[in-house]
Amino acid sequence: MSLAGRYTDRMSEDLVRNRKALHNYHVLESWEAGIALQGTEVKALRAGLGQLQDAYVDAVGGELWLKQAHISPYEFGTYANHDPLRARKLLLHRAEITKITAKVVRKGLTIIPLAIYLTEKGRIKVKVALAEGKAVGDKREALKQREQKREMDRIRKGARE
Repeated sequence: MSLAGRYTDRMSEDLVRNRKALHNYHVLESWEAGIALQGTEVKALRAGLGQLQDAYVDAVGGELWLKQAHISPYEFGTYANHDPLRARKLLLHRAEITKITAKVVRKGLTIIPLAIYLTEKGRIKVKVALAEGKAVGDKREALKQREQKREMDRIRKGARE
């Protein structure tokens, strides 16, 4: 692997991941969106101080806003430090916003953030998804399937040794 390949792999790592999202929702479609951040928010995210556990995306006035995403104040920030729970504007093309909001209104779906990550060019992006809530039975079924897969992997690994 070349040096450039390793640099690319390292830069595409997630800064923040919403691990509960895949447990609570069926993801139907996803998009990459830019996000409007303040300077100390960028530094805090790069330091790993973000959380998407209760975050959601809301459509207000033809724009998409990331709400309840917690980005802790930057340790070395001054009086200009940011509010941890402020709403942050997501940057998408107008046609994409219209398409997403139409699906949300028509089908009763929701928009959730899956991850915040760095691109190869050093820009911070948010992966947002159109999702449908899972029923309790679906969650149990997913847990059962995951456990069965782990058991099969253990058996296969034991057979190789």
